[in-house]
Amino acid sequence: MRTIVWKGLWLAALLSVGSLAPVQAEEARTDGYTVVKTYPHDPRAFTQGLLWRDGFLYESTGLHGRSSVRKVTLETGVPEQERLIDSRHFGEGLVDWKDRLINLTWQDQMGFIFDINSFERVGEFSYPGEGWGLTRDQTRIIMSDGTSALRFLDPETLKETGRIQVTDDGKPVDNLNELEWVKGEVLANIWQTDRIARIDPATGKVKGWIDLTGLLSVADQAGGHVDVLNGIAYDAATDRLFVTGKLWPKLFEIRLRPNTN
Repeated sequence: MRTIVWKGLWLAALLSVGSLAPVQAEEARTDGYTVVKTYPHDPRAFTQGLLWRDGFLYESTGLHGRSSVRKVTLETGVPEQERLIDSRHFGEGLVDWKDRLINLTWQDQMGFIFDINSFERVGEFSYPGEGWGLTRDQTRIIMSDGTSALRFLDPETLKETGRIQVTDDGKPVDNLNELEWVKGEVLANIWQTDRIARIDPATGKVKGWIDLTGLLSVADQAGGHVDVLNGIAYDAATDRLFVTGKLWPKLFEIRLRPNTN
């Protein structure tokens, strides 16, 4: 009888240990793209932020002495309005909230608030660390700082209310750059790569990747003045996704091509 009892206990312990074995995470799928349409883009624009609103692109640009916030006509790539940032500041990400445009700076730990109609500066705010990318959902502003973190900001006070770490297969995804909210996901450029991460904003887990390798042709890179892929804008009304890069001569409307492998 004792032997039977001990065998039963041993089997129960073995099953218990087995139940603690780690479950393999599902690998995030990498999708490709199809170019739907190509538009001109100002090759002098060091794109840091990009968004779509009311039929126009709004873009923020960087570099000391060349940083700006601008309203751009899609078909021509020409700014309809532009506000230059003080040359002391290196401009970064951009987001709209109500009648305002909110713009980060890189290492100055401060951002600017502009009236979206007049482009007059109506305020400023501060934050710790670096500023990289911005986007929003219906209730929060979402900010990247070049690490694997996404910060959540109150859109009225611009104070941080929380943050999450972005991971892929349990590993941190660093260099999160320009951001865009698309169908409940945060799309993030990864600095110095041709990839965009599709992030679950509730968990920080990467749900998938978009590989934009080869988007800008060799001919368009002639002269060596182009910089990295950066800039995502989404027109929710017509389901159009736009991407570009720093100092790129073109902006692309793309459609995702699912990887069926």
